[in-house]
Amino acid sequence: MALATGQLILPFKDQIFTSSQGRQHPKWGNFFLGDIVHLKGYNEAKSMHVAVGNINIRALRLRCMVLETQTKVQKRTLLHDLYDQERQSPWYDNLRRPVTDLLPFIEKGIRGVTSNPTIFQKAISSSNAYDYQYKLLITEGNNVEDAYWGLVIKDIQDAADLFRPVFDSSKDDGFVSVEVAPKLAHETEGTIEAAKWLHKIVNRPNVHIKIPATAECVPAIREVISLGISVNVTLIFSLPRYEAVIDAYLDGLEALGLADLSGVHSVASFFVSRVDTAVDKRLEEIGTEEALALRGKGAISQAALAFQLYQQKFSGPRWEALKKRGANKQRLLWASTGVKNPAYPDTLYISSLIGPDTVNTMPDNAIEAFIDHGKVSRTLDSSLDEAKACYAKIEELGIYWADTGSQLELEGVQSFKKSFDDLVFSLQKKADLIVK
Repeated sequence: MALATGQLILPFKDQIFTSSQGRQHPKWGNFFLGDIVHLKGYNEAKSMHVAVGNINIRALRLRCMVLETQTKVQKRTLLHDLYDQERQSPWYDNLRRPVTDLLPFIEKGIRGVTSNPTIFQKAISSSNAYDYQYKLLITEGNNVEDAYWGLVIKDIQDAADLFRPVFDSSKDDGFVSVEVAPKLAHETEGTIEAAKWLHKIVNRPNVHIKIPATAECVPAIREVISLGISVNVTLIFSLPRYEAVIDAYLDGLEALGLADLSGVHSVASFFVSRVDTAVDKRLEEIGTEEALALRGKGAISQAALAFQLYQQKFSGPRWEALKKRGANKQRLLWASTGVKNPAYPDTLYISSLIGPDTVNTMPDNAIEAFIDHGKVSRTLDSSLDEAKACYAKIEELGIYWADTGSQLELEGVQSFKKSFDDLVFSLQKKADLIVK
């Protein structure tokens, strides 16, 4: 690996990482001095460890990298137009090392990042970029799960530092999401404590703590918001559950004893492509011409009605009272926007869901497809009557939205839990080799 003149790479030990069990140990990572715009594979560097005390050099350097990038002449993409013209924020649904790989996405117009246990399972299990830090954490006496959180927290902090200029200039964007352990999806108190711990240890203003919208976690959302912690509510599949999530957010804001509520942010992650996958399967089982004509329309119709509900709930006397205290709206975030049916347009869940004050978090292929041949125009509420009719017709055919939502929520929780368990299992095998 060649370094330009003045470049230096040093592993560093910065701050104290407090485990979920109360133990304290140093957290290892890397910081950079000099010009590293073209640097790749920085974990290959070998040099001595240096302590930096209370100075977060990594955060400073990462932020400088973004500022340096922003001084260049940017090539505009449709993602810039999406935000500038329609006030929809494009986010990236992925995170892996090196986190500096996010810089090209920021240049393309990406304004935030979401992560989940499956994303980290793929990132950590398919790369050796985590091996050095993981070995240090294990040899320092941490158990496998605590070591996992050490890896995740470093990525979240680094990504948040990269997106900090976006956050500072907008306050609505520049967020990075980190999810509580999926095993807590049906534990109210456990979720509250995990959210408090993550918020404290990550220690970044532009981080959402991700909490699933299960029945048990809706009260946790209310409590966490009342503590002034920003939240990304995930795994929303139905309108009734979405309304409960909004009410939990509003209740939490009202319970927060601050005159200024502007520091609390939230998004409500409403899943789309998974809904179509489930509904389309039932429509094909019914098999009538009427049923088959509704394929690929159910999720977008439900999303349009969710946006209508959003507009209703964030208006009127109750909302206006909170707005006077500086409250931010809980924006709708479209999740699961990668197209799973190859018969559908590859930009279906972006181009059909464009509306103001919303977020669309996209996987790699969706981003590239939209930049290449997407169209920017407000579509989300352009055919509301048609959306209502489609939603009602699907129900009339015996495909009940509440049942579909419950099943998808269960599958989502199980999927994330399996990813988490699989990763911990593979990390345990690696830890066994380290301590031998």
